Amino acid sequence: MRRTISILLVCFMLVGLLAGCGSEPASTSPSPDTSAPAESTSAGSAQDAELVDRKFTKTRSITVEVYDRGNDGGTPPENNFYTNFIKEGMLRDHNVEVTFVPVGRWTEVEEINNLLAAGDAPDICVTYSYPTIQTYANMGGVLDMGPYLREYKDLLPNLYGLLTERNLFWNEDPETGTVWAIEALLFNNARINTFVREDWLKKLNLPEPTTLEEFENMLRAFKNNAQLLLGSEAKQMIPFSISYDIGWRADHLLAAFVPDSMTDKEAYINGFDDRHILYPGIKEGVRVLNKWYNEGLIWQDFNLYGAGDTTEDNLMKAGYVGSFIHNWDYPYRNGEEGIQANLQKLVGPDAAYIAVAPFKNDAGVYRKFLANPIDRKIFFPSTNDEPLASLLYLDWISKLENRRFLQIGEEGVTHEVMPDGAIKTLAVTGEKIMNSPNNIDYTITINGLDLGDPELNAKSLALNYAGVDARYIERAFELSKKDGRIIPQFNVGEIKAEEGMGPALASKRDNFLVQAVCCPPDQFDAVWDAGMQDYLNSGGQAIIDERAAKFAQFYEK
Repeated sequence: MRRTISILLVCFMLVGLLAGCGSEPASTSPSPDTSAPAESTSAGSAQDAELVDRKFTKTRSITVEVYDRGNDGGTPPENNFYTNFIKEGMLRDHNVEVTFVPVGRWTEVEEINNLLAAGDAPDICVTYSYPTIQTYANMGGVLDMGPYLREYKDLLPNLYGLLTERNLFWNEDPETGTVWAIEALLFNNARINTFVREDWLKKLNLPEPTTLEEFENMLRAFKNNAQLLLGSEAKQMIPFSISYDIGWRADHLLAAFVPDSMTDKEAYINGFDDRHILYPGIKEGVRVLNKWYNEGLIWQDFNLYGAGDTTEDNLMKAGYVGSFIHNWDYPYRNGEEGIQANLQKLVGPDAAYIAVAPFKNDAGVYRKFLANPIDRKIFFPSTNDEPLASLLYLDWISKLENRRFLQIGEEGVTHEVMPDGAIKTLAVTGEKIMNSPNNIDYTITINGLDLGDPELNAKSLALNYAGVDARYIERAFELSKKDGRIIPQFNVGEIKAEEGMGPALASKRDNFLVQAVCCPPDQFDAVWDAGMQDYLNSGGQAIIDERAAKFAQFYEK
């Protein structure tokens, strides 16, 4: 079914492209000769000539993608206090009208695929899936940003200053020189944490778990003492919670089973799946989850709820969940609407989740696979006929004073300035609430609080969660990076076998991992082996083979 849909999407795109062949192209490309002088007759220079002090003499219009998280108490992501700030600023500073287009955060790959295939994608698109971009680039559906970035460099001081050429040209093909997308900056490289109920540990007189055995015993203690911990609601007890996205939500546990001796080469060749499912040892980590599930230590209904469903969060807020693995600051987000805040309102002021480090690998370290300093991928579809206006938008939101306002809001309303200059976030509801942490859905060129001063950043980070004791944040940030490992970038250009395979392989991965966790223990090996073989036969092995060949071509000469 997915292959059929992919073929249909390709056909729709080709029809759109062919329909435009009889007329002048909508986009204005600079001269492909990047050494040409700025006074050349390219359409890009014609646009440049219409700028006075980096402001268009004639109003331009662009559309910009924004994630819709559907969070409780939020505002419409395409129309709120912060979008108005951006719209007014872009019109004032560059004479560019901006319209935001909401895309579901948890279904973004599918929605972007559909928008690109229909020719309706926003002028500025954002995704975490580079293979999706590459697929449409190969069909002529994506602009090569390289020539624009080079020609307009002098007009983009804030964009270049924030991302530098490293992130701007991170995806530059070593053979063709194309740049299909730029990489946003991952500013605070914290990824995932393991959380447990601190108050439950105290109530049962349990130490914080520091090994897999201790963590497992803690889960059993939660289950066996459900009556003490939850009273009349003992049947609601969930010692450990997880979601259908097992590769992400069990990351710390699974990483502990990866041999510390795995080389960077092995990690690159097998690392195209961002859930690291092909790393050696992952199977044994999933086997542990299977054991826990069959012991009743894992939420038994986790496989019934898909992307974007809030049932699990609500169970955490209600006080039924003893532990889980998630984004490094997950329970502390969203102020009064967040997990920690609701937990304390419903259960009591001492109820809280605390980050712990319980999973050691074979070298005795708490290994975390951290990301390179890249985050979301920003690209322009070929239907974008305002590339310069779009780049000026990215430059505008990269300007320190603009992104600072978007990240912390108004003094006295969304934050207060402490005596040492640190920024303390305040709880807020209504029109000035932020739909995402530090408004990362609008600061799409950076993920992580940056106030322009490293010392101020460090002081402010722990105060950046309204209503949450700073000690929880400080601990979570520290543990999320403890014993971290970053796999270097290996730029080998396009991996053709990855084209169009991202969503299909991710779906297969998620499905067979769920089946492997939920099956009877005596069927685990058969379920895992069949699911992995199907994953490999469906394109995974072809990607591995091509990556190995490209690695040899560029790094083993």
